[in-house]
Amino acid sequence: MKVLLVNKFLYEKGGTETYMLSLGRILAEHGHNVQYYGTADERNTVGNIYNIYAPKREFGESAKVKPSEVLSIIMSRKNKEQMLTLLKEYEPDVVHLNNIQYHLTPSIILAVGAYRRKYKKKVRLIYTTHDYQLICPSHGLFDGKYRICEKCLGGNYLHCIGNKCVKASYAKSILGAMDGFFWRISRAYSEIDAIICPSRFLKSKLDINNVFRDKTIVLHNPVVLESGQIREKKEYVLDFGKFCKDKGTYTLLKACKELPDIKFVFAGYGPAEEDIKNTSNAEYVGFKTGEELTDLISEALFSIYPSEWHENCPYSVLESQILCTPVIASKMGGIPELIRENETGLLFEAGNHADLIDKISILWNDRDRLKEMTNSCRQIEYETPETYYAKLEMIYKG
Repeated sequence: MKVLLVNKFLYEKGGTETYMLSLGRILAEHGHNVQYYGTADERNTVGNIYNIYAPKREFGESAKVKPSEVLSIIMSRKNKEQMLTLLKEYEPDVVHLNNIQYHLTPSIILAVGAYRRKYKKKVRLIYTTHDYQLICPSHGLFDGKYRICEKCLGGNYLHCIGNKCVKASYAKSILGAMDGFFWRISRAYSEIDAIICPSRFLKSKLDINNVFRDKTIVLHNPVVLESGQIREKKEYVLDFGKFCKDKGTYTLLKACKELPDIKFVFAGYGPAEEDIKNTSNAEYVGFKTGEELTDLISEALFSIYPSEWHENCPYSVLESQILCTPVIASKMGGIPELIRENETGLLFEAGNHADLIDKISILWNDRDRLKEMTNSCRQIEYETPETYYAKLEMIYKG
């Protein structure tokens, strides 16, 4: 089977890229021909043999959008043409989409539809949705002040503008609302054959929309790591991933300052890096991957995942427990689906630093209970590459 994996970034950056790159390896190991489409970038670790990519674009916090580029951020004819060219060259059996908004745009979905009709191809179009961009302009079900918000779920994206939901900017929120209205009216999403939801929570939100309800399938992300022996633990607590407000970093730092006798290690990246460095009992070790990250996770007494937005299936929560490290995590989105509360971890109210302090203190001070949880992590089971592939193959075949 020939599979085209599509994502705006083709290098290790976040959870979506971890999923996409792992999926590519899983498919290749099962004998499938895998190619990739995304933005051209010198950091890319995968690609396609035809050297066809979308142009690189920046949409960070400080990025400014030129008036001449506004429409191309919503609907890119260039990306549609590039995708059509790649489809004709590669002739895939499956096109599997991941994060595409703004950098690639759903215009590539239109390209797949046009390709199927013009060339009478039965290529399957699958979409793994890693956030809420199909139903929320901010992609996270929060407003410009990172407060949980579901006002746009009915399709009225004007709420996005009034609440400055995209980066707390009127201009970017207008653009986000325009994008939402345009693609709802275009009916491009009707081209999708199946939508893989990494959590039951995400599926419940997508199912509010009639266009998605009959297409959604719950399938938690696969974990490539294997559960091994419990490592000798060291005297620190770990937070790893992205450090910013919606990830709950500042709530955790507030808790850190009230627990001066506990060492907190932070491995990752994000705008809160300087705040971490300025916290006396916090050690910032930078962005880690591979064996370095595995060692940090395995040797931590427990990890913390304090997210304040509705996460779906965060790898930090999965990998920590697989490596026999209990997790204290917020009760947000799909996170509770991944933790056996009081067995492999504890849950706390998102944004409530007092509750977080209480949960940290429980595990730090009760080492017998912590040991029991550590041992319980050895029994936890998630989707493995093999079980995930078996279910994905059925989705691919329809």
